[in-house]
Order: sequence, then structure tokens, then C-alpha cells
Amino acid sequence: MTSPDEVFDVVGIGLGPFNLGLACLLEPIDELSALFLDAKPDFSWHPGMLLDGVHLQTPFMADLVSLADPTSPYSFLNYLKQTGRLYSFYIRENFYPLRTEYNEYCRWAAARLTNVRFNTKVTNVVHADGHYTLSTAQGEVYRARRLVLGTGTPPYIPQACLGLGGDFSHSSQYVQVKAELQRKSSITLVGSGQSAAEIYYDLLSEIDVHGYRLNWVTRSPRFFPLEYTKLTLEMTSPEYIDYFRALPEHKRYALESAQKGLFKGIDAELINAIFDLLYQRSARGPLPTRLFTNTSLNTAAHDADEAVYTLGLHQEEQDKHFTVRTEGLVLATGYAYVSPPFLDPVRDRINRDSRGRFDVARNYSIDITGGEIFLQNAGVHTHSITSPDLGMGSYRNSYIISELLGSEYYPLEKRIAFQEFAAPEGIVV
Repeated sequence: MTSPDEVFDVVGIGLGPFNLGLACLLEPIDELSALFLDAKPDFSWHPGMLLDGVHLQTPFMADLVSLADPTSPYSFLNYLKQTGRLYSFYIRENFYPLRTEYNEYCRWAAARLTNVRFNTKVTNVVHADGHYTLSTAQGEVYRARRLVLGTGTPPYIPQACLGLGGDFSHSSQYVQVKAELQRKSSITLVGSGQSAAEIYYDLLSEIDVHGYRLNWVTRSPRFFPLEYTKLTLEMTSPEYIDYFRALPEHKRYALESAQKGLFKGIDAELINAIFDLLYQRSARGPLPTRLFTNTSLNTAAHDADEAVYTLGLHQEEQDKHFTVRTEGLVLATGYAYVSPPFLDPVRDRINRDSRGRFDVARNYSIDITGGEIFLQNAGVHTHSITSPDLGMGSYRNSYIISELLGSEYYPLEKRIAFQEFAAPEGIVV
């Protein structure tokens, strides 16, 4: 039971994989008192996309703790051992855990922690007397010297669909709405990344059973594969963080857009599986499906009487407009960070860049002292593709812990890449 007068060394707000990993790594450290709060009733990670057979895009070592502490009892391998599945995983010979499996692993870890509280929604944060006071919707009050924000990113709805009526859905709700969606005569999917591809494959697999027409609209000029070669993966490294942070702000923002294919692309295996499925089904005759590339969604309208959406689309390379009418609409349009409203009372303590986004320091802090409020994820504009990468979560958490303690508890890798990202000083001989 928490004492009303207790001041924690650190309180984490939000329990996605990153803050959950931090909670696991802090659990054995007696020198730090920590508590993690989340509004959800229990841990769940993208429940709307827990499709059968879908796996992570990162290997199992990118779990909550292993890259910081391979001996941790909260490792994925220990989870497999404790649940009697380690040998099956070994025989499977696949480094990539199933997404449902990863979610269950995180739930297993959360259930064993003493420093997490679910059903606790933070509504307000104020600063006074050298600490932060957090108020919750449940009427509880917590105090902390430092905060770690891990509230995640809400679904992004395109401008054309804001205020749009009907029962359209975001990919984050797909599993929940799938049965109703498949009762419609036509479905249009809008989006470019892995989630869009997984949904398209899932709907295409059952197109004969339900008899709907299926469209996939992507603004990308092609179905980009996730770039996952080993030298490219070296960009998820401490050295690349240092290189990226040293670039001018405008250059970092340009790279943020240019590098999306490095972490938002589609598994090449899935792209090939989609083609193979299209080929197999087409052998029986024409398929009621169409794939549109280079195509943006400009307008959307819903006719409630006919229960039909009219989508105004634009083929950007040809500069041609066309229209699609569809009963079902799924937006696999990703997620966008929104600064949580509970931070409004302490906004004068938070650093922002020229575009109004958090100015995230090298040590992942965003506050004016450089060591009180730390940020999980949401830093692609300052820390590049390392920000959303599950494999770098343990590195970031180790770094934050070293900032909290004033010394390294978990050893921090200083150099892991063979390549050099910055130009060398002087003459190379």
C-alpha cells in the first residue's frame, strides 16, 4: 500500500512495452523507489492486431530486458521456460515471436511485478517543492521526483476522415470489427505499412468465403519492404543516435520522413505471401480485388441511407482524380504522438523545438533541468529510428536508469557499429 506522504524516486506514466521493460529493470534496484501507472485494466499491446500467425518484426532478444540484462527473470526465454514452451520454441527455429505470444509474455511479466498499477488514469501533474504531484481519475495522489512518459501514440485519422460518420474503423480495432466488416459487400483498406499488409492478407484469405470486393489504397509508390539488412540495422546504435542528434534540426526532420521505410515497411516475406495468394486465387478466375499505389485519400463522405462511403482519391504521379464507393472502410494509417493533456500544468518546464515538439535531450529528458522528465518513444525527430525500435528499448531504459542513479547499473554499450556515420576529422590514411 502506498503511503500518501511517500515521494517516489520515479513514476512512469503509461505501460506499453518500453515502460514495462523499465519497470522490470528497476524492480531489483533497491536504491530507487519506482511506480508505474496505466489507465487500462491490464496490459494489452495492440489488441486489435493480434492476428493468428502474425509475428514481430524484431527477434526475441528485443524483449523487455535481455539486451540490458540477459540474466533477468523477466526475459522472454524465462517466460517460455516457465510456461513449458521453451523446447517448442527451440525446435521452431524462428527468432521472431508471434505477436499474440509477445503480448502474453508482457502480460506474464506485468503480473509478476510489484511496482505497477493498472486502472489508474493520470489526469493532472503539477510541480512544487522539488517534486511532481500526480492526480488520478480514481482520486488517488502520487508524488515523484522524476517522471518517465510512456503513454504511447493514439491512432492517426487522416484529415479527410475527421468527423466522418458511419462505422469505419482504424486498424487498431480490426480484430474487434472483422466479423461485421466481412458482412459488407465491399471493403476498402487505406494504408501503407505492415498493419495494412497484414489486414489485406487476412481479408484476401477469406474473400471467397464472404464474397466481398476488396480494395487496397496506398499513397506509397510501391509496397515498400522493411529494410532489414545488417549494415542498415547498425543505424539502431548509440553511434547513430550521436550522429543524428548532431545534425541541424531541419536536416533531422527531412531524414525523419525519408527514413520511414527503415521502420514502417512491410516484411518482404509478407509481400511475397500476398503475391503468392493473389496468384493462387487468380488461377480460378478474376479476383474481386484491386491494389492502388501512388494514391492519396483526399476526400471522404458517408451516405447513411445507403451505408456507403464515397472516397475521393488522387493518383499523384498521373495527377488524376477518381472515386471509389465502398461499404466498409479500414484506415491502416498508423499512429501519431499527442502530448498528454495532464502535462499542461507543467508545460513551462518542458523544452520544445521550433516546431513545437518535445526537444528530447541525448539522455531522453525533455525538461528544463535535463533530468526530471524522461520520454519513451516519440523521439524519431531527435533520436531517429532508434526511438520506436523494440531492440533499443533496453538500451534507452539502461540509459535512463543510469541518469536516475548517477551511475551505470546496467552496462551501456558505447560502440556497436562497424561503420562510421560522421565524416572523420583530418586526413584518413
